[in-house]
Amino acid sequence: MTDYVAGGRRIANVPHTTEAEGAAAVAAAIARRNGLPAAVWGMLILIGSESMLFGCMVASYFYLRFHNAQWPPAGVPKPDLLVPLVMLAVLVSTSVPMQLASRAVRRGRVGATRFFVLAALFVQAGYFAYEIHDYTDRLHQFDATTGAYGSIYFTLLGADHAHVLLGMLFSLWLLWKLARGLTTYRANATQAIAWYWHAVNVITIVVIGTLLSARA
Repeated sequence: MTDYVAGGRRIANVPHTTEAEGAAAVAAAIARRNGLPAAVWGMLILIGSESMLFGCMVASYFYLRFHNAQWPPAGVPKPDLLVPLVMLAVLVSTSVPMQLASRAVRRGRVGATRFFVLAALFVQAGYFAYEIHDYTDRLHQFDATTGAYGSIYFTLLGADHAHVLLGMLFSLWLLWKLARGLTTYRANATQAIAWYWHAVNVITIVVIGTLLSARA
């Protein structure tokens, strides 16, 4: 290891854009940056691994479906169509304020960033509350006779709800950090969390589409 970088400069003397504080300094630091911040790359790795997890569960769903003569099993009604699609549209719509938050933070607009994250969180919390209530109601209606269908149904839906909850915790943490002012660390976190929510919304589309395929 050496204490020097190219040009004979000490590492300690090389400015780090993540040390910027204040709206103007953060916006200037982001404008000078080429490519995505490390926080976003880290989030993309997480998204990739979680996508593989859901890919395996979706593949398991269709494997079980094509190896069972009746799907859903006798006595289990086919999934509703209207309410899941409406709730899906509600959740997916939160990608808009999260993307606006990501754009606002790159311009150093901390107030707008807080507003968009809070607006998205409000809708996400309403979605989550409804879905958990519906999930527990359905859980009480299902019994051992549902077999593989009940197992994969609740595994897929429960895993998706868990990721929505994790996203809400990310957003709450972000709002807490942004309440103390804007730094480039927090700007990077905002962009990373926006990516996470886009991924969760896409995953939810896949999960709901998979579960509704039982109507066919």
